[in-house]
Amino acid sequence: MTIKEKTIRLIDELKSTCAAYGMGNDGNEYKIITQVFLYKFLNDKFGYEIKNAKSEIAKKIKAADKWETAYAELTDNERMLLQSAISPDVPMLEPYHLISNLWNQQGKGDFDAIFDSAMTDIAEKNVDIFSTQTTENTKIPLFETLTNFVTDSAQRAPFARALVDKLVNFSFEEAFAEHYDFFASIFEYLIKDYNTAGGGKYAEYYTPHAIATIMARLLVGDNADLHSIECYDPSAGTGTLLMALGHQIGEDRCTIFSQDISQRSNKMLKLNLLLNGLVSSLDNAIQGDTLVAPYHKSDDGQQLRQFDFVVSNPPFKMDFSNTREKIAAMPARFWAGVPNVPAKKKESMAIYTCFIQHVINSLKEGKGKGAIVIPTGFITAKSGIEKKILQKIVDDRIVYGCVSMPSNVFANTGTNVSVLFFDKSKTTDKVVLIDASKLGEDYKEDNLQKHRLRDEEIDMIVNTFNEKKAIDDFSVAVTYDEIKEKNYSLSAGQYFDIKIDYVDITEEEFNRRIANYQDTLTKQFEESHKLETEILSQLKQLTFNQN
Repeated sequence: MTIKEKTIRLIDELKSTCAAYGMGNDGNEYKIITQVFLYKFLNDKFGYEIKNAKSEIAKKIKAADKWETAYAELTDNERMLLQSAISPDVPMLEPYHLISNLWNQQGKGDFDAIFDSAMTDIAEKNVDIFSTQTTENTKIPLFETLTNFVTDSAQRAPFARALVDKLVNFSFEEAFAEHYDFFASIFEYLIKDYNTAGGGKYAEYYTPHAIATIMARLLVGDNADLHSIECYDPSAGTGTLLMALGHQIGEDRCTIFSQDISQRSNKMLKLNLLLNGLVSSLDNAIQGDTLVAPYHKSDDGQQLRQFDFVVSNPPFKMDFSNTREKIAAMPARFWAGVPNVPAKKKESMAIYTCFIQHVINSLKEGKGKGAIVIPTGFITAKSGIEKKILQKIVDDRIVYGCVSMPSNVFANTGTNVSVLFFDKSKTTDKVVLIDASKLGEDYKEDNLQKHRLRDEEIDMIVNTFNEKKAIDDFSVAVTYDEIKEKNYSLSAGQYFDIKIDYVDITEEEFNRRIANYQDTLTKQFEESHKLETEILSQLKQLTFNQN
Protein backbone atom coordinates (compact mmCIF):
# COMPACT_ATOMS: atom_id res chain seq x y z
CA MET A 1 0.00 0.00 0.00
CA THR A 2 1.38 3.41 -0.98
CA ILE A 3 1.77 6.28 1.50
CA LYS A 4 -1.12 8.06 -0.20
CA GLU A 5 -3.37 5.03 0.25
CA LYS A 6 -2.27 4.68 3.88
CA THR A 7 -2.96 8.35 4.55
CA ILE A 8 -6.42 8.20 2.98
CA ARG A 9 -7.17 5.12 5.07
CA LEU A 10 -6.14 7.01 8.22
CA ILE A 11 -8.51 9.86 7.33
CA ASP A 12 -11.35 7.38 6.73
CA GLU A 13 -10.67 5.69 10.07
CA LEU A 14 -10.71 9.00 11.94
CA LYS A 15 -14.03 9.90 10.34
CA SER A 16 -15.43 6.46 11.22
CA THR A 17 -14.36 6.94 14.83
CA CYS A 18 -16.20 10.27 14.97
CA ALA A 19 -19.30 8.62 13.49
CA ALA A 20 -19.12 5.78 16.02
CA TYR A 21 -19.25 8.31 18.86
CA GLY A 22 -22.18 10.22 17.41
CA MET A 23 -20.31 12.99 15.60
CA GLY A 24 -20.69 11.96 11.99
CA ASN A 25 -21.66 15.16 10.09
CA ASP A 26 -21.66 17.00 13.42
CA GLY A 27 -20.77 20.68 13.20
CA ASN A 28 -17.58 20.07 15.21
CA GLU A 29 -16.39 16.98 13.38
CA TYR A 30 -14.09 18.99 11.12
CA LYS A 31 -12.24 20.36 14.18
CA ILE A 32 -11.54 16.87 15.46
CA ILE A 33 -10.48 15.44 12.10
CA THR A 34 -8.23 18.31 11.07
CA GLN A 35 -6.61 18.78 14.49
CA VAL A 36 -5.96 15.09 15.17
CA PHE A 37 -4.56 14.71 11.64
CA LEU A 38 -2.29 17.73 12.21
CA TYR A 39 -1.23 16.46 15.65
CA LYS A 40 -0.10 13.19 14.11
CA PHE A 41 1.66 14.98 11.25
CA LEU A 42 3.60 17.25 13.62
CA ASN A 43 4.43 14.36 15.98
CA ASP A 44 6.01 12.44 13.11
CA LYS A 45 7.65 15.54 11.62
CA PHE A 46 9.29 16.31 14.95
CA GLY A 47 10.61 12.74 15.21
CA TYR A 48 11.93 12.88 11.64
CA GLU A 49 13.73 16.18 12.29
CA ILE A 50 15.42 15.19 15.55
CA LYS A 51 16.60 11.90 14.03
CA ASN A 52 18.18 13.76 11.10
CA ALA A 53 19.54 16.80 12.93
CA LYS A 54 23.26 17.55 12.68
CA SER A 55 24.09 16.51 16.20
CA GLU A 56 25.74 13.62 18.03
CA ILE A 57 22.63 13.34 20.18
CA ALA A 58 20.55 12.93 17.01
CA LYS A 59 22.65 9.95 15.95
CA LYS A 60 21.81 8.23 19.24
CA ILE A 61 18.10 8.92 18.68
CA LYS A 62 18.23 7.57 15.13
CA ALA A 63 20.01 4.37 16.16
CA ALA A 64 17.42 3.55 18.85
CA ASP A 65 14.69 0.96 18.30
CA LYS A 66 12.11 3.54 19.39
CA TRP A 67 13.08 7.16 18.96
CA GLU A 68 10.39 8.28 21.40
CA THR A 69 11.94 6.24 24.22
CA ALA A 70 15.46 7.47 23.45
CA TYR A 71 14.21 11.06 23.36
CA ALA A 72 12.47 10.68 26.73
CA GLU A 73 15.68 9.31 28.28
CA LEU A 74 17.73 12.40 27.39
CA THR A 75 18.65 14.86 30.10
CA ASP A 76 16.91 18.23 30.02
CA ASN A 77 20.12 19.84 28.76
CA GLU A 78 20.56 17.24 25.98
CA ARG A 79 16.96 17.68 24.94
CA MET A 80 17.34 21.45 24.78
CA LEU A 81 20.50 21.15 22.65
CA LEU A 82 18.75 18.77 20.28
CA GLN A 83 15.74 21.02 19.93
CA SER A 84 17.99 23.96 19.08
CA ALA A 85 19.52 21.93 16.24
CA ILE A 86 16.27 21.51 14.32
CA SER A 87 14.34 23.94 12.16
CA PRO A 88 12.14 26.55 13.87
CA ASP A 89 9.45 25.49 11.36
CA VAL A 90 8.85 22.41 13.52
CA PRO A 91 7.02 22.82 16.85
CA MET A 92 9.01 21.84 19.93
CA LEU A 93 7.57 18.75 21.61
CA GLU A 94 8.35 17.34 25.04
CA PRO A 95 8.24 13.58 25.76
CA TYR A 96 4.80 13.87 27.37
CA HIS A 97 3.43 15.45 24.17
CA LEU A 98 4.20 12.40 22.02
CA ILE A 99 1.58 9.94 20.80
CA SER A 100 3.63 7.06 22.20
CA ASN A 101 3.29 8.60 25.66
CA LEU A 102 -0.48 8.84 25.25
CA TRP A 103 -0.56 5.24 24.12
CA ASN A 104 1.15 4.16 27.35
CA GLN A 105 -1.38 6.05 29.50
CA GLN A 106 -4.57 4.71 27.94
CA GLY A 107 -5.42 2.69 31.03
CA LYS A 108 -5.96 5.79 33.14
CA GLY A 109 -9.55 6.75 33.84
CA ASP A 110 -9.10 10.42 33.01
CA PHE A 111 -7.49 9.70 29.64
CA ASP A 112 -9.68 12.28 27.90
CA ALA A 113 -8.15 15.00 30.09
CA ILE A 114 -4.64 13.64 29.44
CA PHE A 115 -5.30 13.63 25.67
CA ASP A 116 -6.67 17.18 25.61
CA SER A 117 -3.92 18.45 27.88
CA ALA A 118 -1.16 17.10 25.62
CA MET A 119 -2.54 18.93 22.59
CA THR A 120 -3.34 22.22 24.29
CA ASP A 121 0.07 22.25 25.99
CA ILE A 122 1.75 21.88 22.59
CA ALA A 123 -0.27 24.87 21.40
CA GLU A 124 0.64 26.95 24.44
CA LYS A 125 4.37 26.23 24.30
CA ASN A 126 4.51 27.04 20.56
CA VAL A 127 2.06 29.94 20.50
CA ASP A 128 4.57 32.54 19.28
CA ILE A 129 5.10 30.80 15.94
CA PHE A 130 2.29 28.29 15.55
CA SER A 131 -0.81 30.41 15.95
CA THR A 132 -3.02 32.56 13.77
CA GLN A 133 -4.90 35.63 14.93
CA THR A 134 -8.01 37.71 14.49
CA THR A 135 -8.36 41.31 13.33
CA GLU A 136 -8.46 42.20 17.04
CA ASN A 137 -5.03 40.57 17.51
CA THR A 138 -6.42 37.67 19.55
CA LYS A 139 -4.17 34.64 19.20
CA ILE A 140 -5.89 31.50 17.89
CA PRO A 141 -3.88 28.51 19.21
CA LEU A 142 -2.78 25.54 17.19
CA PHE A 143 -5.00 23.10 19.11
CA GLU A 144 -8.03 23.23 21.38
CA THR A 145 -9.72 20.66 23.61
CA LEU A 146 -11.59 18.07 21.54
CA THR A 147 -13.13 15.43 23.76
CA ASN A 148 -15.67 17.92 25.13
CA PHE A 149 -17.46 17.69 21.78
CA VAL A 150 -18.63 14.21 22.86
CA THR A 151 -21.93 14.94 24.62
CA ASP A 152 -21.83 11.87 26.89
CA SER A 153 -19.01 12.57 29.34
CA ALA A 154 -18.64 8.84 30.06
CA GLN A 155 -17.69 8.28 26.39
CA ARG A 156 -14.98 10.94 26.23
CA ALA A 157 -12.11 8.78 27.50
CA PRO A 158 -13.03 5.83 25.21
CA PHE A 159 -13.26 8.30 22.30
CA ALA A 160 -9.76 9.63 22.99
CA ARG A 161 -8.43 6.06 23.22
CA ALA A 162 -10.05 5.19 19.89
CA LEU A 163 -8.36 8.16 18.22
CA VAL A 164 -4.93 7.25 19.60
CA ASP A 165 -5.45 3.64 18.45
CA LYS A 166 -5.80 4.94 14.86
CA LEU A 167 -2.67 7.09 15.10
CA VAL A 168 -0.16 4.83 16.77
CA ASN A 169 0.33 2.31 13.94
CA PHE A 170 0.68 4.89 11.17
CA SER A 171 3.69 7.05 10.23
CA PHE A 172 3.99 10.08 7.96
CA GLU A 173 7.74 9.62 7.49
CA GLU A 174 7.40 8.33 3.91
CA ALA A 175 5.38 11.44 3.07
CA PHE A 176 8.10 13.91 4.05
CA ALA A 177 9.90 13.18 0.79
CA GLU A 178 6.72 14.13 -1.08
CA HIS A 179 5.86 17.64 -2.14
CA TYR A 180 2.99 19.94 -3.11
CA ASP A 181 1.01 17.64 -5.38
CA PHE A 182 0.87 14.92 -2.73
CA PHE A 183 -0.26 17.19 0.08
CA ALA A 184 -2.69 19.09 -2.18
CA SER A 185 -4.56 15.89 -3.01
CA ILE A 186 -4.44 14.66 0.60
CA PHE A 187 -5.75 17.99 1.88
CA GLU A 188 -8.53 17.95 -0.71
CA TYR A 189 -9.55 14.46 0.44
CA LEU A 190 -9.27 15.41 4.11
CA ILE A 191 -11.72 18.32 3.87
CA LYS A 192 -14.01 17.07 1.08
CA ASP A 193 -16.91 16.57 3.50
CA TYR A 194 -16.51 20.01 5.03
CA ASN A 195 -16.14 22.40 2.06
CA THR A 196 -19.79 22.83 1.09
CA ALA A 197 -22.02 25.81 1.66
CA GLY A 198 -24.33 23.88 3.96
CA GLY A 199 -22.23 24.52 7.05
CA GLY A 200 -22.61 28.27 7.17
CA LYS A 201 -23.84 31.41 5.48
CA TYR A 202 -20.37 32.38 4.28
CA ALA A 203 -20.40 29.56 1.70
CA GLU A 204 -16.66 28.85 2.21
CA TYR A 205 -16.13 28.05 -1.43
CA TYR A 206 -13.47 25.50 -2.11
CA THR A 207 -11.54 26.15 -5.31
CA PRO A 208 -10.85 22.98 -7.34
CA HIS A 209 -7.19 22.11 -7.64
CA ALA A 210 -7.34 22.42 -11.46
CA ILE A 211 -8.65 26.00 -11.33
CA ALA A 212 -6.10 26.97 -8.68
CA THR A 213 -3.33 25.53 -10.86
CA ILE A 214 -4.49 27.46 -13.94
CA MET A 215 -4.62 30.71 -11.97
CA ALA A 216 -1.15 30.19 -10.50
CA ARG A 217 0.45 29.16 -13.78
CA LEU A 218 -1.02 32.10 -15.69
CA LEU A 219 -0.05 34.63 -13.02
CA VAL A 220 3.48 33.41 -12.32
CA GLY A 221 4.46 31.48 -15.44
CA ASP A 222 7.82 29.72 -15.31
CA ASN A 223 9.69 32.70 -13.88
CA ALA A 224 12.44 31.25 -11.72
CA ASP A 225 13.92 34.66 -10.88
CA LEU A 226 11.48 35.55 -8.13
CA HIS A 227 12.54 36.38 -4.58
CA SER A 228 10.84 37.81 -1.47
CA ILE A 229 7.45 37.72 -3.17
CA GLU A 230 4.33 38.64 -1.20
CA CYS A 231 1.07 36.84 -2.00
CA TYR A 232 -2.37 37.68 -0.65
CA ASP A 233 -5.89 36.27 -0.62
CA PRO A 234 -8.59 38.41 1.04
CA SER A 235 -11.13 35.55 0.99
CA ALA A 236 -8.67 32.75 1.61
CA GLY A 237 -11.07 29.97 2.60
CA THR A 238 -9.02 26.82 3.06
CA GLY A 239 -6.05 28.30 1.22
CA THR A 240 -6.11 26.30 -2.02
CA LEU A 241 -5.36 29.30 -4.24
CA LEU A 242 -2.51 30.49 -2.04
CA MET A 243 -0.94 27.04 -1.86
CA ALA A 244 -0.97 26.71 -5.67
CA LEU A 245 0.49 30.21 -6.03
CA GLY A 246 3.14 29.58 -3.38
CA HIS A 247 4.13 26.32 -5.05
CA GLN A 248 4.39 27.96 -8.49
CA ILE A 249 6.64 30.70 -7.09
CA GLY A 250 8.54 28.42 -4.69
CA GLU A 251 7.57 28.05 -1.05
CA ASP A 252 10.97 29.35 0.07
CA ARG A 253 10.71 32.47 -2.12
CA CYS A 254 7.36 33.86 -1.00
CA THR A 255 5.39 34.93 2.05
CA ILE A 256 1.67 34.27 2.31
CA PHE A 257 -0.84 36.81 3.65
CA SER A 258 -4.51 35.98 4.07
CA GLN A 259 -7.78 36.93 5.69
CA ASP A 260 -11.15 35.19 5.94
CA ILE A 261 -14.20 35.72 8.11
CA SER A 262 -14.76 32.02 8.78
CA GLN A 263 -13.43 30.25 11.88
CA ARG A 264 -13.72 26.91 10.14
CA SER A 265 -11.75 28.06 7.12
CA ASN A 266 -9.05 29.51 9.36
CA LYS A 267 -8.45 26.15 11.01
CA MET A 268 -8.23 24.40 7.66
CA LEU A 269 -5.98 27.11 6.23
CA LYS A 270 -3.64 26.66 9.18
CA LEU A 271 -3.41 22.94 8.44
CA ASN A 272 -2.78 23.65 4.75
CA LEU A 273 0.05 26.06 5.53
CA LEU A 274 1.73 23.55 7.84
CA LEU A 275 1.41 20.67 5.39
CA ASN A 276 3.00 22.78 2.67
CA GLY A 277 5.93 24.06 4.70
CA LEU A 278 4.70 27.64 5.02
CA VAL A 279 5.01 27.91 8.79
CA SER A 280 6.47 31.42 8.61
CA SER A 281 3.21 32.64 7.08
CA LEU A 282 1.01 31.43 9.96
CA ASP A 283 1.24 34.78 11.69
CA ASN A 284 -0.16 36.44 8.54
CA ALA A 285 -3.28 34.22 8.44
CA ILE A 286 -5.98 36.46 9.89
CA GLN A 287 -9.54 35.65 10.86
CA GLY A 288 -11.93 38.55 10.34
CA ASP A 289 -14.09 40.51 7.90
CA THR A 290 -11.83 41.73 5.10
CA LEU A 291 -14.27 44.28 3.70
CA VAL A 292 -15.11 45.92 7.03
CA ALA A 293 -11.73 45.59 8.76
CA PRO A 294 -8.86 44.71 6.40
CA TYR A 295 -5.97 43.65 8.62
CA HIS A 296 -3.02 43.92 6.24
CA LYS A 297 -2.06 47.60 6.00
CA SER A 298 0.85 49.67 4.72
CA ASP A 299 3.65 50.70 7.08
CA ASP A 300 1.82 53.85 8.08
CA GLY A 301 -1.21 51.78 9.06
CA GLN A 302 -3.51 53.97 6.97
CA GLN A 303 -3.56 52.47 3.48
CA LEU A 304 -4.13 48.93 2.30
CA ARG A 305 -0.98 46.87 1.99
CA GLN A 306 -0.21 46.09 -1.66
CA PHE A 307 1.13 42.78 -2.90
CA ASP A 308 2.98 41.21 -5.82
CA PHE A 309 0.23 38.66 -6.39
CA VAL A 310 -3.40 38.66 -5.22
CA VAL A 311 -5.86 35.79 -5.74
CA SER A 312 -9.44 35.39 -4.61
CA ASN A 313 -12.45 33.12 -4.90
CA PRO A 314 -14.96 35.19 -2.91
CA PRO A 315 -18.56 34.36 -2.07
CA PHE A 316 -20.65 35.61 -4.98
CA LYS A 317 -23.84 36.64 -3.21
CA MET A 318 -24.80 36.88 0.44
CA ASP A 319 -26.63 39.05 2.93
CA PHE A 320 -24.18 41.61 4.27
CA SER A 321 -26.82 44.20 5.09
CA ASN A 322 -25.56 44.45 8.69
CA THR A 323 -22.20 45.77 7.54
CA ARG A 324 -23.22 47.41 4.26
CA GLU A 325 -23.19 50.98 5.63
CA LYS A 326 -19.72 50.55 7.13
CA ILE A 327 -18.42 49.39 3.76
CA ALA A 328 -20.25 52.12 1.85
CA ALA A 329 -18.62 54.72 4.12
CA MET A 330 -15.27 53.92 2.44
CA PRO A 331 -15.80 55.34 -1.09
CA ALA A 332 -12.09 55.52 -1.84
CA ARG A 333 -11.85 51.75 -1.44
CA PHE A 334 -15.13 50.92 -3.13
CA TRP A 335 -14.93 53.38 -6.02
CA ALA A 336 -17.56 51.58 -8.15
CA GLY A 337 -20.05 51.45 -5.30
CA VAL A 338 -21.54 48.93 -2.88
CA PRO A 339 -24.73 46.91 -3.60
CA ASN A 340 -27.92 48.26 -2.04
CA VAL A 341 -29.95 46.17 0.39
CA PRO A 342 -32.86 44.71 -1.60
CA ALA A 343 -36.36 44.79 -0.15
CA LYS A 344 -36.57 41.04 -0.69
CA LYS A 345 -33.91 38.33 -0.96
CA LYS A 346 -31.19 40.08 1.01
CA GLU A 347 -29.03 37.03 0.39
CA SER A 348 -28.79 38.09 -3.28
CA MET A 349 -26.49 41.04 -2.52
CA ALA A 350 -23.57 40.80 -4.97
CA ILE A 351 -20.72 40.89 -2.46
CA TYR A 352 -18.21 39.67 -5.05
CA THR A 353 -18.22 43.16 -6.63
CA CYS A 354 -16.72 44.52 -3.40
CA PHE A 355 -14.00 41.87 -3.49
CA ILE A 356 -13.10 42.71 -7.11
CA GLN A 357 -12.50 46.32 -6.04
CA HIS A 358 -10.52 45.19 -2.99
CA VAL A 359 -8.31 42.89 -5.10
CA ILE A 360 -7.50 45.69 -7.56
CA ASN A 361 -6.72 48.08 -4.68
CA SER A 362 -4.38 45.49 -3.14
CA LEU A 363 -2.12 45.10 -6.21
CA LYS A 364 1.24 46.85 -6.23
CA GLU A 365 1.23 49.80 -8.61
CA GLY A 366 3.21 49.20 -11.79
CA LYS A 367 3.81 45.48 -11.18
CA GLY A 368 1.11 43.67 -9.19
CA LYS A 369 -0.79 40.82 -10.81
CA GLY A 370 -4.03 39.21 -9.66
CA ALA A 371 -6.83 36.81 -10.48
CA ILE A 372 -10.35 36.50 -9.12
CA VAL A 373 -13.16 34.00 -9.65
CA ILE A 374 -16.44 35.69 -10.59
CA PRO A 375 -19.89 34.64 -11.89
CA THR A 376 -19.76 34.56 -15.69
CA GLY A 377 -22.73 36.91 -15.92
CA PHE A 378 -20.43 39.72 -14.74
CA ILE A 379 -18.35 39.75 -17.93
CA THR A 380 -21.29 40.99 -20.04
CA ALA A 381 -22.83 43.34 -17.47
CA LYS A 382 -24.81 46.21 -18.97
CA SER A 383 -25.41 48.41 -15.93
CA GLY A 384 -24.80 49.12 -12.26
CA ILE A 385 -21.69 48.47 -10.20
CA GLU A 386 -20.69 45.58 -12.44
CA LYS A 387 -20.61 47.83 -15.53
CA LYS A 388 -18.60 50.51 -13.68
CA ILE A 389 -15.98 47.92 -12.73
CA LEU A 390 -15.82 46.57 -16.28
CA GLN A 391 -15.31 50.04 -17.67
CA LYS A 392 -12.53 50.85 -15.20
CA ILE A 393 -10.54 47.65 -15.70
CA VAL A 394 -10.73 48.10 -19.48
CA ASP A 395 -10.24 51.88 -19.64
CA ASP A 396 -7.29 51.64 -17.21
CA ARG A 397 -5.90 48.59 -19.07
CA ILE A 398 -5.82 46.57 -15.85
CA VAL A 399 -7.56 43.42 -17.11
CA TYR A 400 -5.45 41.28 -19.42
CA GLY A 401 -7.44 38.06 -19.65
CA CYS A 402 -10.64 36.20 -18.88
CA VAL A 403 -11.22 32.44 -18.89
CA SER A 404 -14.79 31.14 -18.73
CA MET A 405 -14.90 27.72 -17.07
CA PRO A 406 -17.16 24.69 -17.67
CA SER A 407 -20.46 24.41 -15.81
CA ASN A 408 -20.41 22.50 -12.51
CA VAL A 409 -16.63 22.57 -12.25
CA PHE A 410 -17.17 24.06 -8.79
CA ALA A 411 -18.80 21.32 -6.74
CA ASN A 412 -20.79 23.57 -4.45
CA THR A 413 -22.19 26.21 -6.79
CA GLY A 414 -24.25 25.75 -9.93
CA THR A 415 -23.29 29.24 -11.08
CA ASN A 416 -21.18 29.40 -14.24
CA VAL A 417 -17.84 30.94 -13.32
CA SER A 418 -15.05 32.80 -15.06
CA VAL A 419 -11.63 33.97 -13.90
CA LEU A 420 -10.47 37.55 -14.48
CA PHE A 421 -6.74 38.29 -14.68
CA PHE A 422 -5.32 41.71 -13.71
CA ASP A 423 -1.91 43.28 -14.31
CA LYS A 424 -1.04 46.71 -12.90
CA SER A 425 2.06 46.93 -15.15
CA LYS A 426 -0.31 47.72 -18.07
CA THR A 427 2.26 46.38 -20.54
CA THR A 428 -0.03 44.25 -22.69
CA ASP A 429 -1.76 45.56 -25.80
CA LYS A 430 -4.23 42.72 -26.10
CA VAL A 431 -6.63 40.93 -23.79
CA VAL A 432 -6.91 37.14 -24.05
CA LEU A 433 -10.47 35.80 -23.83
CA ILE A 434 -11.00 32.04 -23.58
CA ASP A 435 -14.24 30.08 -23.63
CA ALA A 436 -13.35 26.79 -21.92
CA SER A 437 -17.00 25.99 -21.17
CA LYS A 438 -17.04 22.95 -23.48
CA LEU A 439 -13.96 21.33 -21.91
CA GLY A 440 -13.78 18.75 -19.14
CA GLU A 441 -15.36 15.43 -18.30
CA ASP A 442 -18.18 14.28 -16.04
CA TYR A 443 -17.41 11.86 -13.22
CA LYS A 444 -19.08 10.49 -10.12
CA GLU A 445 -17.87 10.87 -6.57
CA ASP A 446 -19.88 9.65 -3.61
CA ASN A 447 -22.83 9.19 -6.00
CA LEU A 448 -22.67 12.87 -6.94
CA GLN A 449 -22.26 13.96 -10.55
CA LYS A 450 -19.28 16.28 -10.91
CA HIS A 451 -17.18 17.84 -13.66
CA ARG A 452 -13.43 18.35 -13.96
CA LEU A 453 -10.78 19.57 -16.34
CA ARG A 454 -8.24 17.05 -17.60
CA ASP A 455 -4.47 17.68 -17.45
CA GLU A 456 -4.15 18.15 -21.21
CA GLU A 457 -7.00 20.68 -21.13
CA ILE A 458 -5.29 22.64 -18.37
CA ASP A 459 -2.16 22.75 -20.54
CA MET A 460 -4.25 23.84 -23.53
CA ILE A 461 -5.77 26.76 -21.59
CA VAL A 462 -2.39 27.88 -20.23
CA ASN A 463 -0.54 27.61 -23.55
CA THR A 464 -3.31 29.35 -25.52
CA PHE A 465 -3.42 32.19 -22.99
CA ASN A 466 0.34 32.69 -22.85
CA GLU A 467 0.74 32.60 -26.63
CA LYS A 468 -2.34 34.78 -27.19
CA LYS A 469 -3.61 32.35 -29.79
CA ALA A 470 -6.87 32.77 -31.67
CA ILE A 471 -8.58 29.38 -31.96
CA ASP A 472 -11.97 28.93 -33.58
CA ASP A 473 -14.77 28.87 -30.99
CA PHE A 474 -12.24 28.77 -28.15
CA SER A 475 -10.07 31.86 -27.85
CA VAL A 476 -9.38 35.37 -29.13
CA ALA A 477 -6.87 38.12 -28.40
CA VAL A 478 -8.53 41.52 -28.73
CA THR A 479 -7.49 45.14 -28.22
CA TYR A 480 -8.95 47.38 -25.55
CA ASP A 481 -10.62 49.46 -28.27
CA GLU A 482 -12.32 46.35 -29.65
CA ILE A 483 -13.66 45.58 -26.17
CA LYS A 484 -15.05 49.11 -25.87
CA GLU A 485 -16.77 48.70 -29.26
CA LYS A 486 -18.46 45.56 -27.89
CA ASN A 487 -19.83 47.55 -24.93
CA TYR A 488 -17.02 46.35 -22.61
CA SER A 489 -17.90 42.66 -22.96
CA LEU A 490 -15.21 40.18 -21.87
CA SER A 491 -17.11 37.18 -23.28
CA ALA A 492 -14.97 35.39 -25.84
CA GLY A 493 -18.03 34.20 -27.77
CA GLN A 494 -18.97 37.76 -28.74
CA TYR A 495 -15.72 38.08 -30.70
CA PHE A 496 -15.84 34.79 -32.59
CA ASP A 497 -16.27 35.14 -36.34
CA ILE A 498 -19.50 33.85 -37.88
CA LYS A 499 -18.33 31.40 -40.51
CA ILE A 500 -20.24 30.41 -43.65
CA ASP A 501 -19.09 27.36 -45.57
CA TYR A 502 -18.65 27.94 -49.32
CA VAL A 503 -18.51 25.13 -51.93
CA ASP A 504 -17.13 25.65 -55.41
CA ILE A 505 -19.36 24.19 -58.17
CA THR A 506 -19.34 24.39 -61.98
CA GLU A 507 -21.75 26.54 -64.00
CA GLU A 508 -23.38 23.36 -65.31
CA GLU A 509 -23.94 22.06 -61.78
CA PHE A 510 -25.31 25.45 -60.71
CA ASN A 511 -27.81 25.47 -63.59
CA ARG A 512 -28.84 21.90 -62.82
CA ARG A 513 -29.52 22.74 -59.17
CA ILE A 514 -31.54 25.84 -60.11
CA ALA A 515 -33.58 23.73 -62.55
CA ASN A 516 -34.27 21.22 -59.77
CA TYR A 517 -35.36 24.00 -57.42
CA GLN A 518 -37.68 25.36 -60.11
CA ASP A 519 -39.18 21.91 -60.75
CA THR A 520 -39.70 21.39 -57.03
CA LEU A 521 -41.36 24.79 -56.63
CA THR A 522 -43.61 24.14 -59.67
CA LYS A 523 -44.74 20.79 -58.28
CA GLN A 524 -45.36 22.28 -54.83
CA PHE A 525 -47.37 25.12 -56.40
CA GLU A 526 -49.45 22.66 -58.47
CA GLU A 527 -50.11 20.47 -55.40
CA SER A 528 -51.06 23.52 -53.36
CA HIS A 529 -53.41 24.74 -56.12
CA LYS A 530 -55.02 21.29 -56.38
CA LEU A 531 -55.50 21.13 -52.58
CA GLU A 532 -57.02 24.63 -52.59
CA THR A 533 -59.48 23.60 -55.35
CA GLU A 534 -60.55 20.50 -53.41
CA ILE A 535 -61.13 22.51 -50.23
CA LEU A 536 -63.24 25.09 -52.08
CA SER A 537 -65.28 22.33 -53.68
CA GLN A 538 -65.92 20.72 -50.28
CA LEU A 539 -66.96 24.06 -48.80
CA LYS A 540 -69.46 24.66 -51.64
CA GLN A 541 -70.91 21.17 -51.20
CA LEU A 542 -71.23 21.75 -47.43
CA THR A 543 -73.02 25.07 -48.02
CA PHE A 544 -75.38 23.46 -50.57
CA ASN A 545 -76.29 20.65 -48.13
CA GLN A 546 -77.03 23.13 -45.34
CA ASN A 547 -79.38 25.08 -47.60
